[in-house]
Amino acid sequence: MRDIETSNDGQLDEPLGRVSIISYGSGHMLNDITSSCWFTYLLVFLTDVGLSPGLEVKASGLFQTLYFIIHLCSDAAIVMLSGQLADGFTTIFVGELMDRFGHFKLWHAGGSILVAISFSSVFGSCVPCKLMGTNSSTLETVGYSTFATIFNVGWAVTQVAHMSMVNCMSSNPTSRVSLVSCRNAFTMVANLSLYGIALLIFTILQSVNVMFQYRWIAYVSISIGSCFVVIFLVGTKEPGSIRHCVDKSLSRISWTYWFKKVLYYQVALVYTLTRLVTNVSQAFLAFYVINDLEMSQSSKALVPAIIYICSLIVSVILQETRWSSWRLKLYFSAGAVLWILSGLGIVFLPSRMHNLMYAISIIIGAANALMTVTSISMEGVLVGEDLNGCAFVYGSLSFVDKVSCGVVLYILESYQGSTEIRSNLGTAFGYSITRLGLGLVPAVCSLLSSIVAYTMDLPDPDTRRRPLVEPLLV
Repeated sequence: MRDIETSNDGQLDEPLGRVSIISYGSGHMLNDITSSCWFTYLLVFLTDVGLSPGLEVKASGLFQTLYFIIHLCSDAAIVMLSGQLADGFTTIFVGELMDRFGHFKLWHAGGSILVAISFSSVFGSCVPCKLMGTNSSTLETVGYSTFATIFNVGWAVTQVAHMSMVNCMSSNPTSRVSLVSCRNAFTMVANLSLYGIALLIFTILQSVNVMFQYRWIAYVSISIGSCFVVIFLVGTKEPGSIRHCVDKSLSRISWTYWFKKVLYYQVALVYTLTRLVTNVSQAFLAFYVINDLEMSQSSKALVPAIIYICSLIVSVILQETRWSSWRLKLYFSAGAVLWILSGLGIVFLPSRMHNLMYAISIIIGAANALMTVTSISMEGVLVGEDLNGCAFVYGSLSFVDKVSCGVVLYILESYQGSTEIRSNLGTAFGYSITRLGLGLVPAVCSLLSSIVAYTMDLPDPDTRRRPLVEPLLV
């Protein structure tokens, strides 16, 4: 029995082949392409079909502004917030269940089915309205919020299962980062695919109604993503079937074990701030290039495309890097510095020099890749060989990420929903809310995350591979 375990451990130390890495990376394609559509087009779609984008509230002074933020309950923002909250809370419970029972591929398949079934309804007609024979705003909000919740529950299940497999597939630090980097590369492909699909459908079906256009965007996105899910399920081995990492006879790590580690909170901060950088910038980019820089309509697709292409290139390059703890921190800090410089450029860039935005987009793309790959890899270093707690780590950190992103985007969208608040802040600071939100929020988050990363006592991945001295599961 000892010889078998040693053999398995030796296999885990061996670098993974490119086929295994590519097969794993494709498993999040459905999540990525639907997530990109969720953040980019959801609010636009819901507004077009009749849900209110925001309430106009008289606001003057700090108290009234806070009152506005708390009580602004636009129908469209409620749908997005309900989905984000469902996503966040699901990650906690699903992470615990995966730590108990394993079977990552089974969870992944189940979550993917929920995503595929519900996503077309998120961007479709109001199902409860059809059943009840009414088109009330309240019923529409409830209907879209319900399918948004189902979609995000499935999305969270798939995400946690996919992320948790990294540490169980290999103990080789370079292979682990390669898995993360490959997944990030497929994320860039998914985003580019979505913009290509949207451009094609908006061009071909420009004469039909908006709901029909978005429904076809959802259908095509689901079809493409599902094909990659099949590739993942066929080409990736179930970790629990070849290793003791999910052996039911060993003891499971409790939640309190992680709460006692300072590194857990540091990694959580770095990961959450990184997600805020990418999500906030994605949500406000189209508004910025059109309204603030007064660029052509095609820039809404061209600027994000440049960002994702640069991120894809950097992600591929990172796969060939041999990683250590100081390199993770160095590369992450480099990405943060690039985003800080980009944020300052966004704030001060005059509209007459809007072509410089293409150069800034290249820097943003590189910064996003550096920060995303290394922050997720820090999660892998945090987990190390404590494999039976990895799902909880990824789930809990995703919970903080989803809830914080939902709240921040809700507040920023609430500001954009009020003409008077936009006017007051624009007069006070001399810049639009869109410019400040896109430029300052990611830059501040990058600065804070780089400070936290610098203070980490991050173990070297190469020195963490040591014999286990106690069982992991009960």
